[in-house]
Amino acid sequence: MSTIEAPHRAKADRPAAAPPAAADQPLYATRQKVYPKRVFGLVRSVKWAVLVLCLALYYIVPWIRWDRGEGVPNQAVLVDMWNARLFFFWIELWPQEIYFLAGALILGAFALFAVSSLFGRLWCGFTCPQTVWTDLFMFVERWIQGDRNARMKLDQGPRNANYWVRKGLTHLVWLLIAAATGGAWIMYFNDAPTVTREILTGQATLKVYFFFALFSGFTYLLAGWAREQVCTYMCPWPRFQAAMLDENSLVVTYRDWRGEPRGKAKAEGVGDCVDCFACVHVCPTGIDIRDGQQLECIGCGLCIDACDSVMAKLGRPKGLIAFETLKNLAASQAATAGMPAGPERHACGMKARSVPRFIRPRTLLYAGALSAVALAMLGAFLLRSTLDVTVLRDRAPLFVRLSDGSIRNAYTIKIVNKTREEAPLALVLQAPQGFALSVPDAATDPAGRPLLSRRPDGISQYRVFVTVPPGQRLPESTPVSFRLLDAGGRAAASQSSVFLGPRS
Repeated sequence: MSTIEAPHRAKADRPAAAPPAAADQPLYATRQKVYPKRVFGLVRSVKWAVLVLCLALYYIVPWIRWDRGEGVPNQAVLVDMWNARLFFFWIELWPQEIYFLAGALILGAFALFAVSSLFGRLWCGFTCPQTVWTDLFMFVERWIQGDRNARMKLDQGPRNANYWVRKGLTHLVWLLIAAATGGAWIMYFNDAPTVTREILTGQATLKVYFFFALFSGFTYLLAGWAREQVCTYMCPWPRFQAAMLDENSLVVTYRDWRGEPRGKAKAEGVGDCVDCFACVHVCPTGIDIRDGQQLECIGCGLCIDACDSVMAKLGRPKGLIAFETLKNLAASQAATAGMPAGPERHACGMKARSVPRFIRPRTLLYAGALSAVALAMLGAFLLRSTLDVTVLRDRAPLFVRLSDGSIRNAYTIKIVNKTREEAPLALVLQAPQGFALSVPDAATDPAGRPLLSRRPDGISQYRVFVTVPPGQRLPESTPVSFRLLDAGGRAAASQSSVFLGPRS
């Protein structure tokens, strides 16, 4: 053995190095930036339409006017924090009716569960705010910096004037969109024309500027910088949305029975997949759909358009990547097992498919829960009272003995009027004989009953006294009831209470 060969032989004879221990491996991996490529097709067109609709609703709704009368906000959708009201076109909700908001959230949750069981992550791919604004920010990025290859070349190239101009202009437009987004959110809690003028002229409150900066900053950060990391690491929905899916749910799927084995377009004995990576290049999260169902997949379907365009150029049938059920995928896989690639395998695989079952126990359960909550909310809304009365008896002292020996209890009556009516209401006391009702400074009707005016769309408060003459025997606690009568003598509202006296 020569002296030159010996070192090489010695190196070859050494045992292979052991893999690094878990303690030596890094806990965090550097983010691999994703450069989604522009794509055209049916799915992309639908996504553009949904994006425009969502953005238009978000930015325009605060400017819609709705006449509710004098002294009431005329903004169609407004969360009036100062007056504790929620206005939604003709609907006005009070703090006591917060259960309607809870019901709406429950309704939205069941709707999301139902949609997921039918169409997978349709919400994530088309209507989620993170997806909508990220799509908008990426559109701006492509418009200024160019498509995928141009952006990669710009990031890898020198930091010259062209780089800084394009990057600076991109971030400037992002900041403008983020500011419009944060400002629009503020408008849902304040009158839109007024708060816009105050923000632009520097007359807004510190609280308004704080929340304006908060929402604008998070929009810029999440849609411009974090992007797919929000869906992968921050959003909890991908972690448990699999519980909503089953083998009949439509999800974005690679038909491996047709595409494998991969190879060049003109090669013999290979599937339809030519391994062009077009599906990977358009993915906003940078995954390969051919690896199967993955946590990072948001179900946007852009890989479908990319693959279909390649199949069209090669003269092959579209649908290598499609919205498909796992049940059909398994049926096609079983039907084409052992068949050589070609038109016969494609025809056999497509024939083995069946129509997706949209009506099944899971979807019926969600539909039933959705209907139950919707009907409960509708019934509660139709039966909601427009006039409520609350009676609070004084707790200290429990009663007062007057100089003539009479026993008196004091009460505070609050009238909640959810309408614009101002007509006074007559107060009537239902109690044993001898109980007398009095309201200081209140007018009376011809029958001598106190008249309580009600504040339109507000709360009225009155001090009320009930007195028992001296010498009348009564238990320690006597049930009484206060009723409000309208001008026609009909009961508008009532509330029960008790009258307390000394122990026998």
